[in-house]
Amino acid sequence: MNYGTVVRVLGNLLIIEAIGMIPALAISVFFREHDAKAFIESIFAVLLIGYTMSLAPKSKNKIKAKEGLIIVSLGWLLVSFFGAFPFVLSGSIPSFIDAFFETVSGFTTTGATIIDDIEVLPRGILFWRSFTHWIGGMGILVFTVAILPAMGVGSFQIFKAESPGPVADKIVPRIKDTAKLLYVTYVGITLTEIVLLIFGGMSVYEAMLHTFGTVGTGGFSTRNASIGAFNSVYIHVVIGVFMILSGINFSLYYELYKGKWRDVFKNEELRLYLSVIGTSVLLITLNIYKSVYGNIFESLRHAFFQVSSIITTTGYATANFDEWGSFSKGILYLLMFVGGCAGSTGGGMKNIRILILLKLIKREASKILHPRAVIPIRVGGRTIPPDMLAGIASFFALYMLIFALGTIVVSLEGISMVSASSAVAATLGNIGPGFEFIGPSRTFSQFSQPIKVLLSLFMLMGRLELFTVLVLLSPRFWRDEIYS
Repeated sequence: MNYGTVVRVLGNLLIIEAIGMIPALAISVFFREHDAKAFIESIFAVLLIGYTMSLAPKSKNKIKAKEGLIIVSLGWLLVSFFGAFPFVLSGSIPSFIDAFFETVSGFTTTGATIIDDIEVLPRGILFWRSFTHWIGGMGILVFTVAILPAMGVGSFQIFKAESPGPVADKIVPRIKDTAKLLYVTYVGITLTEIVLLIFGGMSVYEAMLHTFGTVGTGGFSTRNASIGAFNSVYIHVVIGVFMILSGINFSLYYELYKGKWRDVFKNEELRLYLSVIGTSVLLITLNIYKSVYGNIFESLRHAFFQVSSIITTTGYATANFDEWGSFSKGILYLLMFVGGCAGSTGGGMKNIRILILLKLIKREASKILHPRAVIPIRVGGRTIPPDMLAGIASFFALYMLIFALGTIVVSLEGISMVSASSAVAATLGNIGPGFEFIGPSRTFSQFSQPIKVLLSLFMLMGRLELFTVLVLLSPRFWRDEIYS
């Protein structure tokens, strides 16, 4: 194990995080608010620690699989730990565990919050809180790969361990160029939404923060009532559309750029994703039309927004959907497990895994009638290899196991099973709000400190796709060289 390289990369990561706090400091200074000192102290501390770590000696340029897993897992833990400093030092969140929960929620683009009154926070803190969504959306480690090409050819191991989905594909041969292309797309979508929101009447400041939460599929808002505070159909539609766009595999935008429109629209994962959204919106609209709103257009608007928000794991809200009927809430609950597409900023299990699991079920049903038949699983004309099928089945089983055990543990708080299960689903799937105890009009502040730590771990596990974190807990991982 090349510990020197691991420490150096993590040090560079902290340097990037310190630089990332500078815009929040600038906002604080501009508005002359008291949190400027907290950002100065945080930047200095994180920069000093990061610079010291970056001086660690390295014996090799190549990063192996084991080192990539360690860098990604510890990297997310470190940026969350040090990212909590401004909250604590400014007094905005006095408890470090609460601040850590909020920061993990930000970087993992979960959007779960322990802050009961968001609107009293200084604007620099609110900026940093939302900016963590934007940094974490595409992945702070992928960002590191994009701007630090000197890390060497082994940087693919970081990209592979970081990328959401069952497989990480390079768009172009060089991994640093792939990362840069992804970020060019990411920045382009971000700037476009900011302009559109400003056109809709938002201030530049709020347009930026809500765009960070949309494109990063995070969901932190500057208002206690979330997007519902902006009583504008235009703003609701713009944010709803951009949530859907952010839940699409970003590599497909590169295909569109190359003019491969037909290939994009034939993409099976994209078609499933859009079909699930369309069907869910239609069913919920019909369900809440008479029972809640009595207006078909208003019902359609809220149904479209909440379906877009939940399936992309953003977590914004225009209405208190916890007050909707059981049928509509049941659909939203199921969408928590689906999530966005692989290679997007969305969380959840990803549509590609759902698609392959459905094909597996269909194949097993066919084998009852034709037991000797060899029926390959194909997606996009490509046969899925058996090891990937086994990996997807294992991921699903592990996901549901963690969900079930986590629900039992969280229920010890004395809350209903619906509240406990939705809290686990909302954090493990990086969604944010749930139902009842942690509905869209409530926060996670009422949980005990140990449960907040557990839910923080679930957020990290969900963002890093379970196995990346769990493999580090195996003694064999540290003992054997087969992972190198």
